[in-house]
Amino acid sequence: MTFLASNYKIPVSVLVVVYTPELDVLLLERADRPGFWQSVTGSQDEGETLRETAVRELREETGIDAARCELTDWRRQNRYEIYRRWRSRYAPDVTHNTEHVFGLKVPQRHEIALQPREHLRHEWLPWRDAAEKVFSWSNAEAIRELPKRARQPGEKP
Repeated sequence: MTFLASNYKIPVSVLVVVYTPELDVLLLERADRPGFWQSVTGSQDEGETLRETAVRELREETGIDAARCELTDWRRQNRYEIYRRWRSRYAPDVTHNTEHVFGLKVPQRHEIALQPREHLRHEWLPWRDAAEKVFSWSNAEAIRELPKRARQPGEKP
C-alpha cells in the first residue's frame, strides 16, 4: 500500500510519554475533541524513521527539543482500530494504525509551547492520575508502565 501520491496519513504513528524524574507526566488536551487528553502523538511522514517522527512531533506539539533530553524507544507497538471520526484522514481501505511508543525524560516540569490548532491546554500530572485521565487505552497502558521503564539501570523495583 503506498501513500506517496496522496494527502492521506500513513497508518503508522508514535506515542511519546513525556515525564520528569518524579514521574510527572505531560498531557495535552485535543483541540478537535475538548476533554480528550493524551500524550504527544503523531503520524509518520513519508521517509521518516520512527525516532525522527517522535522528535518532530515533540517539537511541533510542545516546543521540546528532544536532543536536550532522554528519548527512548520503548520497543512497544500497539495496533488499534482508527476511530471512525478520523478515518477520512487515511486511504479508504485503511482501518487500523500501528503505534510505536517512546518515552522522553525531561529534567523538570516546564511551560509548553502548544499549537492551538492541535491542543488547547497542557497539564503535568503524577503518573497514576495521568493514566486515569487519558482517553486512549494504549496511552494509559504506556503511562502505567512508566515506573518500570524509568528505573535507572541496576535500580531495584
